[in-house]
Amino acid sequence: MEFSGWDIAVFVGYCLLIVAVGLWVSRDKKGHEKNSKDYFLAGSTLPWWAIGSSLIASNISAEQFIGMSGSGYALGLGIATYEWMAAATLLVVGKFFLPIFLDKKIYTMPQFLEIRYDKRVRTSLAVYWLLVYIFVNLTSVLYLGALTLKTVMGVDLTTAIICLAVFSLVYSIYGGLMAVAWTDVVQVVFLVFGGLVTTYLALDTLSGGAGVFSGLSTLLEKAPERFDMILDSSHPSYKDLPGISVLIGGMWIANLNYWGCNQYITQRALAAKSLSEAQNGIILAGFLKLLMPMIVVIPGIVAFVLNPTLPKSDEAYPWLLDTFVPVGLKGLAFAALVAAVVSSLSSMINSIATIFSMDLYKEYIKKDVSEKGLVNTGRIIGVVSMVIAMAVAPFLSTLDQAFQFIQEFTGFVSPGVVAIFLLGFFWKKTTANAALWAAILSVPVSLLFKFLLPNLPFLDRMGVIFLALCGLMVGISLFESKVENPKGIKLSNRLFHTQTPFNVGAIVICIIIAFLYAMFW
Repeated sequence: MEFSGWDIAVFVGYCLLIVAVGLWVSRDKKGHEKNSKDYFLAGSTLPWWAIGSSLIASNISAEQFIGMSGSGYALGLGIATYEWMAAATLLVVGKFFLPIFLDKKIYTMPQFLEIRYDKRVRTSLAVYWLLVYIFVNLTSVLYLGALTLKTVMGVDLTTAIICLAVFSLVYSIYGGLMAVAWTDVVQVVFLVFGGLVTTYLALDTLSGGAGVFSGLSTLLEKAPERFDMILDSSHPSYKDLPGISVLIGGMWIANLNYWGCNQYITQRALAAKSLSEAQNGIILAGFLKLLMPMIVVIPGIVAFVLNPTLPKSDEAYPWLLDTFVPVGLKGLAFAALVAAVVSSLSSMINSIATIFSMDLYKEYIKKDVSEKGLVNTGRIIGVVSMVIAMAVAPFLSTLDQAFQFIQEFTGFVSPGVVAIFLLGFFWKKTTANAALWAAILSVPVSLLFKFLLPNLPFLDRMGVIFLALCGLMVGISLFESKVENPKGIKLSNRLFHTQTPFNVGAIVICIIIAFLYAMFW
């Protein structure tokens, strides 16, 4: 890719701005040394707009820009269901999950599990999450980001991995969640506007200079089969998006796990000034999720129409960026891609550090650790986990659609996690042994189903396993005791009361989702 002086200036300016903001907001006030609440929860000071921005910046990464565009190239708009259903899931999380989490004043998801169940459940899930975050999420985002640098700039894959890792560590290791969240506010501006620039230029080129709407019309005419949201069983990608199941089946399990039980997502809301600030941040994130397919899916479909013979689906977005974004704007578009990658890497590193420090180190290794010791432990484990991801990332180069890889393998854990949380929230008789067995069996049962029923779509498999584990948990709980567990959550109308901004935003989001599915059914 040919970069002009302006492109280089924009990109370098973006890098310097992110580092400067990260170091500035995370500086220690005179006479105050960072404690664990400052480092892991930003001192519980985040306003709604920072929460919403950080949620999206943490979520949208190379996994979406490259992976979801690759899936858009391979199967079409149907992959956007992950984005639009996520908007609906966020409403459920904001209404029913966050009030419970914030009421318990927790740092981590495993910490909540000890409050509701016992330490065994806390530890087993903490280990699960650390393994998934390091070997699936962190590794795949690092690989996809490096693939982009390699494709767009011709940088060696190993060099690209090292550069991205170091950049994400520079400010996040020192500043913790405060640095991550406030830099995310800047990152999401680059991410959204830089991404929209690429989409605009691609559609305008497709229409011969007639504009975005003409480009969309041309896209619908030339690739109508790429605009089916609900795929039938004859579709070659049915195993990835199994028809109506994306609306009423396993997609809900994937989304509830990601948005409601996922440390590196919920940690932003846990750091809110108040519950209403957290819920308003959720609404902002919901509206941004509705917009995301224009940024991360439509470009993949444009690439399919213009060049249907790319060797790998995940090369669609880098090819589009290299081919159609003119000199002078490439710096902005490229900054958007790097912003997406770096913000996600920093968020994952901070959450890995939080879980290890609070749920393992403090509980088992050094129970009397000081606040400074917790912060330093978090910094060390953040660096160690990134080094591991750097070593593993190159092995993902054999994949065609990395986004589907991420969804399927995180899906091994999702059914058990969602069953544990939902029954823990809403059924007071659920016991710790029931939750522990669900945690233990989620991965092996998922692998067994994958081996015995290889043709069963993985989203359907997640739904079936979720129901099976729920049944198992109910059976174990009733066998152990017929009375309510004293650790059951005390629910009330007051706990789930929401303010007008959340209610109005939720109604609007639901109307837009219904309209989109009706249009592209």
